[in-house]
Amino acid sequence: MKKQATHVRQHIIDVARTLITHKGYSAVGLAEIVKAAGIPKGSFYYYFQSKEEFAEALLEHYFSNYLIQVDEQLRGAEPARERLLRYFAFWKTTQGADLPESKCLVVKLGAEVCDQYDSMRSVLATGTLNIVARISACILQGQQDGSLSGEDDAEDLAEELYQLWLGASLMAKIHDPDTSFDKAMNATKRLLR
Repeated sequence: MKKQATHVRQHIIDVARTLITHKGYSAVGLAEIVKAAGIPKGSFYYYFQSKEEFAEALLEHYFSNYLIQVDEQLRGAEPARERLLRYFAFWKTTQGADLPESKCLVVKLGAEVCDQYDSMRSVLATGTLNIVARISACILQGQQDGSLSGEDDAEDLAEELYQLWLGASLMAKIHDPDTSFDKAMNATKRLLR
């Protein structure tokens, strides 16, 4: 029974992620979530005490899966600079595609929920810090293998790169995605000297 409960809980998260990726957190009501998941409203409260707790679980699930993808992109035998460029090319591909399951929830929900929900802001903060830490570790490897200059503080550079790409993702929603991401990649190559 516990396995089935875990499956149903995950099903709700998966179904709602598509809705929230398209519309945002505030625009998706609980009735829409339970209808899309094919469960009674009361069942939702068996798995989550509130919509806010549900959104925290959604974000935690997003980050746990995304961090696996980050690790895959940053792992390898090639010089660290090439691995970093591969990761940002992966970012361009996933964020430029029109697939809700690949969209960045930090970009989609960050501005919307951070001012209203401390618990969701906390999950976003932890998740983004974990991403930046992985980028920073790869930068340190690049400084050690000689593919990157040792002049920059790895953590500062990692944060600058992450913020650059978050901004590019936002601009890609407003303007042409290819142009936004190409400019971000050009800036990244300059920063990763």
